[in-house]
Amino acid sequence: MEYLVLGFVTGLSLILAIGAQNVFVIEQGLKKQHVFLVCLICSISDFFLIFLGIFLFHYFTQYFSPVFELILNILLIIFLFHFIYSKIKSFNIQVNLDQNSNLNEKKNVILKTLGFTFLNPHVYSDTVFFLGNFSKSFLLVEKYFFGVGAAIASFLFFFSIGYLSQYFSRYLNNRNVWKYINIFIILFMFLITLYILRDIFEFYKDI
Repeated sequence: MEYLVLGFVTGLSLILAIGAQNVFVIEQGLKKQHVFLVCLICSISDFFLIFLGIFLFHYFTQYFSPVFELILNILLIIFLFHFIYSKIKSFNIQVNLDQNSNLNEKKNVILKTLGFTFLNPHVYSDTVFFLGNFSKSFLLVEKYFFGVGAAIASFLFFFSIGYLSQYFSRYLNNRNVWKYINIFIILFMFLITLYILRDIFEFYKDI
């Protein structure tokens, strides 16, 4: 049981850092669009990556190279530029705070959620490598409890920020408020893009 608690606390401490994925979940909550689906995809993805790290850590430390991280960073930058461009393009469009949307919008949300999840190298460093390395000396049953604890933390976190955002959206159904929210999202994603670009330049300086 103590390893379940340890996994929960460790997983929660890692996921509490504000990143692009968390901001996207909050935005979907504020829009009240596919909140359950977005939170579920993020939670299941974390569950998969957590246990991947716990049970395949030695394999990945052998084959995961800085080049792979560079490729992920480049793909994430392309993804973020597209996201920022779409935000700027739709800046003056009234946000529809309605859960009902068409199939194309649903597919778009799914693809964006997967992009923010699996194109982010920090997701792998936190779930696969940190948790995998931290638990490498645990007994098998302890690994299970540790992984379940970390996964529970992930589920609670994503569903909490998603549905809390949905709750507070009732106070934000205002065109001017949403302009400020979009400005914050654009600036935040742009800062993340600059941070990733710095990592890429650091990589080239080291080779």
